[in-house]
Amino acid sequence: MKHLGYTQIDPAEISDNLIRLIASDWMLLTAGTPEKFNTMTANWGGMGYLWNKNVVFVFVRPERFTYGFIENTEGFTLTFFDEKYRDALNLCGVKSGRDCDKVAETGLTPCFTQSGYPAFTEARIVLECRKLYANQLTREAFIDSEPLKTHYSTMGGLHKVYIAEIECAWIRLS
Repeated sequence: MKHLGYTQIDPAEISDNLIRLIASDWMLLTAGTPEKFNTMTANWGGMGYLWNKNVVFVFVRPERFTYGFIENTEGFTLTFFDEKYRDALNLCGVKSGRDCDKVAETGLTPCFTQSGYPAFTEARIVLECRKLYANQLTREAFIDSEPLKTHYSTMGGLHKVYIAEIECAWIRLS
């Protein structure tokens, strides 16, 4: 991706506040193939170190159109944008790829990583992630029932959690 204005960095070199980057700035989680892919806005997840690997963990509800793409591929990308792309990220969070062409509606430009994962040229940071573990959240596993009551009482099924190794981290050159 260097030819697209990016340079590869060690994930530990990401200088952003990771909580703010995910919770407030949001990210696009994108999976699929060059022939067919989908993206969704996400702000539940994190980054860290597990099993001697730099990892991300993300949560996706089975009802989401992107879920099938994640399930059927080895990995996905997480892309982070400057604030000027907030409207595009918002659109990707409220519209479904089942019903519209989100990429066309946002005006974002798809590109593909060395691993063949879809990303966007406008992103400030691109993480190529290879799935290591996935498991469905269960009601019985909640120790504190507050999140269950607050986030799952009326809105769809429980999320599936994916833990993925960050295979490559790319940052846009200024």
